[in-house]
Amino acid sequence: MHLSDSAFDKAPPAGHAGIALKRVLFVCTGNTCRSPLAEVLFRELTQGRDDYQVGSAGVGAFSGQPASRFSQELARERGLDLTGHRSRAVTVDLVDDATHIFAMSRGHLADLLEDYPEAEDKVYLVSEFAAEDALRGRDLSDPFGGGLEDYHDTLSRLERLLPSVFNYIEQTSKPADS
Repeated sequence: MHLSDSAFDKAPPAGHAGIALKRVLFVCTGNTCRSPLAEVLFRELTQGRDDYQVGSAGVGAFSGQPASRFSQELARERGLDLTGHRSRAVTVDLVDDATHIFAMSRGHLADLLEDYPEAEDKVYLVSEFAAEDALRGRDLSDPFGGGLEDYHDTLSRLERLLPSVFNYIEQTSKPADS
């Protein structure tokens, strides 16, 4: 499921009134490289799950920019599509509506907590739950301005991090009637 331009869909999917929606937001700087890749990869990871809505935004994004050329290329190689992606800035509505927010770096995490301190209980570093010690707690470096190899590295790291993000959400989410 895609996010609308302003916020997550408020209602559960038709026929799923008791479903506990998980609204997952990935955040980077410009919302053209890392967070769109995380969004499309996580959407694939949760494919067929009506209880997930996935989106992305940037703490310094100019709204309306397409995903970077290399991000689109790598997504396409995996059968995923970023051609319709348009960047957007983090807003109070996105933060309020999200159940889980994953920042790509400690800098993004700090920006989010400074601007939205009320969201402290749902903002995490994307690598916080990494199964691999070498990745856990580390920033996901920005490939912007780099070559295709830099983007491959970012994609590879996201592919290794996102299953742990998914597992964390699954293990800690409560049923809708809780």
